[in-house]
Amino acid sequence: MNMDGAEIKKLSQLTKGETAIVFCLVRSMNIKTSTNNKSYGDYTLCDASGEMNAKLWDVSDEDACPKVGDVIKVKGLVTEWQNNLQLRMDKFRPVSDEDEVDLSQMIPSAPYPPEEMLATIKEYLAKIKDDSIRKLTVEVLREYAEYLPLHPAALHNHHAIRSGLLYHTTTMLKAADALHTVYPDLDYDLVYAGVIMHDICKTVEINAENAGIATEYSRDGLLLGHIVQGIIAIEKAGEKVGCDQEKIAMIQHMLLSHHYEPEFGSPRRPMFPEAELVHYLDMIDTRMYDMDKALGDVEEGKFSPSIWTLHKRRLYKKTF
Repeated sequence: MNMDGAEIKKLSQLTKGETAIVFCLVRSMNIKTSTNNKSYGDYTLCDASGEMNAKLWDVSDEDACPKVGDVIKVKGLVTEWQNNLQLRMDKFRPVSDEDEVDLSQMIPSAPYPPEEMLATIKEYLAKIKDDSIRKLTVEVLREYAEYLPLHPAALHNHHAIRSGLLYHTTTMLKAADALHTVYPDLDYDLVYAGVIMHDICKTVEINAENAGIATEYSRDGLLLGHIVQGIIAIEKAGEKVGCDQEKIAMIQHMLLSHHYEPEFGSPRRPMFPEAELVHYLDMIDTRMYDMDKALGDVEEGKFSPSIWTLHKRRLYKKTF
């Protein structure tokens, strides 16, 4: 397939109105029907620089379309829809050995290797002085260790990147450690345990390819969600290691309340200080990540588009 006559770019480099070639990974794909009753492919494409919606118009053979997990070479026109850039896929093919494409270049990833972040978690486990709380936390981590190194923390929003769950967790642990000197009377055994386990069941709530790309929610992820799944996991682990029931209940409450509002999945707001702190550590890290991502490609002195996860705020990028 001839794809001459266009510059090869990363997704983050594309601008409205240009025709360009990109190497990318298919993150999601749905066949839909247009208003004129023709089938089209609605895609999310990604590379290490970010992701973009793409359309493949007039689909006549669904089997010939790129599938989730495929790494492809695409030539297309960059358009705009509802203030967001969109790629019209005119030509595409699977990448070949001649393209010399590294899969790691196709996947937005955490800025640290998973081995380093796992080592950080082990450092904080060692800081938990209460033997039963530490054993409970270790047991829960052991249960989900297979999925943890590459798993994203979300399907679309904050830390929806390769190893995003580890990145989110370790950043929260570091923030908790920094607050230790400000609020020294809190029980940091509970705080560290709550941080480590608060999102651990996203590993089973979200299906992810081996490469660490989130594809969809699992059956139990949709029916139960990671909070309920986490509470069940803590109950089982607590019984196995012989943890005190009060400690089990308090750690379960930290998971139950960390989203704070019922509409976000928490039927209880935090009812003790350590649970309140875990909620705000989660909120701070989520907001800082979303803001940093939104401002990444914004010119100095300009505003970002409206960010849905930030209450549709437009963010300003300073000039100094």
